[in-house]
Amino acid sequence: MNKVAIVFPGQGSQSVGMLDGLKDYPKVAQHMQVANKVLDVDLLSMVNDGPADELNKTQWTQPALLAASVGIFATLKAQSNIDIEVMAGHSLGEYSALVCAGALEFETALHLVHKRGLYMQEAVPSGTGSMAAVLGLDAVAIEGACEQATGLVSPANYNAPGQIVIAGETKAVEQAGALCLEAGAKKVMALAVSVPSHCELMLPAAEKLAQDLVDVEFKVPQIPVLHNVDVKTHNDVSIIKGLLEKQLFAPVRWTQTMEKLQEIGISRVAECGPGKVLSGLFKRFDRSLKVTPLLNAKGIESLISEE
Repeated sequence: MNKVAIVFPGQGSQSVGMLDGLKDYPKVAQHMQVANKVLDVDLLSMVNDGPADELNKTQWTQPALLAASVGIFATLKAQSNIDIEVMAGHSLGEYSALVCAGALEFETALHLVHKRGLYMQEAVPSGTGSMAAVLGLDAVAIEGACEQATGLVSPANYNAPGQIVIAGETKAVEQAGALCLEAGAKKVMALAVSVPSHCELMLPAAEKLAQDLVDVEFKVPQIPVLHNVDVKTHNDVSIIKGLLEKQLFAPVRWTQTMEKLQEIGISRVAECGPGKVLSGLFKRFDRSLKVTPLLNAKGIESLISEE
């Protein structure tokens, strides 16, 4: 029997038309419509028709991806009693994982991620922070370049071996990127993002989110969820809340997450959400893994047929 892990994407996986392959599945549209009502905005039209600039605003990107991902998972569960060993989510995707694991109510999560996006946008004035992907250089060298740079910059996403994202003050990110190239990086690419996530510039956002989390009811996850910050599973809801707060300014340890899944003996990974970003990272990490993006009927039926 395959050991299956379900993973949920974060920001960067959104696009206008991202639900086109799922129009025959009413649960996806139903979850988007709930999001419309809860947040008093037409997310479904934004996703189907754009404009992209509006969808890419982080306060709308986050609930849109959450609703799409949870809707796809609900579709999967309605068609199969698939046995899931563990879940994980990349940044925002951790909220999708917690909802699908039964730890957090969907409507509550919509409010949380909407406010999370607003807090992130408010934390850093436009143009003062940025992110860049460093390709073809090991983590130690990148960490060293960040330490040498003047100003605030640090690794934000350990996405895969040879693919790490740095974030911080714009000039510091540029300087660290130049140092990475001097150290042998194949390429440094500035990312088109509105906020520099997962660095200390997000501390004000984390403080606001922590206040909201105090009153939110969490339950023990029914399926284990690996967290970005420590790559561990937890049943203590106070620890889970603390990790969601810290996640805003701590790096996403996705390479270590993939290593953990390998250690557990996962043989099949399904990416539950729009796009194929995480599927690409898994293929880069371990080509022996069966990786299925659930972005259309073919992917969902493929996963079910092998169980």
